[in-house]
Amino acid sequence: MPMKISINGIKADITLEGEKYLSEALSGLEEWISSSGCRIMGIAIDGEKISPGKLPGFFGREIASIGELDISVSSWPELAVEALEVLLDFCDARQEASFEGREEIRANWEKSPACAFINLEINDLAGFVLRSFSGEGLGPKDLRLIVEERLRELRDSKGEVEKSENAVREIAGRMEELPLDIQTGKDGRAAETMQLFSRISEKLFRLLFILKRKGLEEEKLIIGSLPAKAFFGEWSGALKELQSAYETKDTVLVGDLSEYELAPRLLSFYSALKESSLSIA
Repeated sequence: MPMKISINGIKADITLEGEKYLSEALSGLEEWISSSGCRIMGIAIDGEKISPGKLPGFFGREIASIGELDISVSSWPELAVEALEVLLDFCDARQEASFEGREEIRANWEKSPACAFINLEINDLAGFVLRSFSGEGLGPKDLRLIVEERLRELRDSKGEVEKSENAVREIAGRMEELPLDIQTGKDGRAAETMQLFSRISEKLFRLLFILKRKGLEEEKLIIGSLPAKAFFGEWSGALKELQSAYETKDTVLVGDLSEYELAPRLLSFYSALKESSLSIA
């Protein structure tokens, strides 16, 4: 009888083609599972769980000798939540530790699977963590606030999208006022507006990434009147123009881009994201 394959205890409609050994089957299954945003977390052969350290010893086993292969998988959001929860524990431990003890906490963090996952999968946060744990960046309390926000985005993506609406509208309004701020010499307010725009944009892109991992099909996403890919291409082009205008001190172009290009695009992006989040669990 052919080997039966199940994923998280549920029979999978998968037909192997030509694979003779377990290593070949697992290679193909891992590629297929990874393409859906999940990761293999455990293997059981004929009801026996195989520890990661012993798994290589089974790679050469012929598929014909296996009755049932059960694969345990976790989704990317599940893995991210788990890693961030571990990071919170390290933040708390570092907050309470003595100066000497903080170095040991940093070393333990760098050896943890949670650190490996964040370094690989959440690069921007990894930078904050590295600088904080090295004593050169945010303190443990401030780092904790960032991690808590990321957890909210993962656990309640829809809620975080909804909570962002006021900020999005306020910042879009400030982008529309940017030309006047520049003309009247309010350089500090103008700089703050650009920082706020950058932060809310990064948050919306993070939420889009998470929603995609939860089932949102970006190729079907329409923003304004454009497919998402075309919209983000124009967004990127406007940002590059803005950067160039800042470097050449072309305040007229900076104002026009912020008011007529980026402010309306921010609102369109948010509206599409909010609508899409309604259909995602």
